[in-house]
Amino acid sequence: MQFELYEEALSDYEIVRVRTGSDALEAAAKQAPSAIILDHILDEGDLGLDYLPELKELLPHVPIMIVSGALEVHEQMSALQGPRRAHYVINKPVDLKELKNTIATALKECGETEVLRGFEALERSKRIDAEFLFSRSTDRLSRQTEIRKLVSSAKSRPNISALARQFRVARRTIIRDLQELIRRGEVAPEVFPKWEQPNVEDEE
Repeated sequence: MQFELYEEALSDYEIVRVRTGSDALEAAAKQAPSAIILDHILDEGDLGLDYLPELKELLPHVPIMIVSGALEVHEQMSALQGPRRAHYVINKPVDLKELKNTIATALKECGETEVLRGFEALERSKRIDAEFLFSRSTDRLSRQTEIRKLVSSAKSRPNISALARQFRVARRTIIRDLQELIRRGEVAPEVFPKWEQPNVEDEE
């Protein structure tokens, strides 16, 4: 009876009906659906939630709608969390208009669209990281240029603590800058003798 109601409400879609969790896995493996309506109470004593992890493993980007009148609130919340989660939970008795709208939303927002949004977010984060690293590199080169001018005109060895306060960085950052300047030949080694240089692996 429930299937007939779904079939009438979702007449715009091709619907494949299965009765057990095993049948659902078998059918999905043969032809991936665009969306899954997973009733929690299935035939032969099967429970839909028991098959949710396997369905998500098989079809990670296909939206799944759990339909049930027997799930407690904490069970519904659990079904909507984690990497093998359902996308929606619809309570029985099912409002067919709600079901239809939910499927339309799922097909629009989930699946390949969801994957694409994930890739776009990843690309944005990479661009932000690249801009951040570029900014840090530019700041470092600018600071090292100023340090080179200061130590080249000084008559005594540089005061590491004073330079750290002036540029608002850690002492070890100034030490690393001096090491890099010496390594590039922009500052004479005697400005900061090697025996005074600790091993520095710290980032700003």
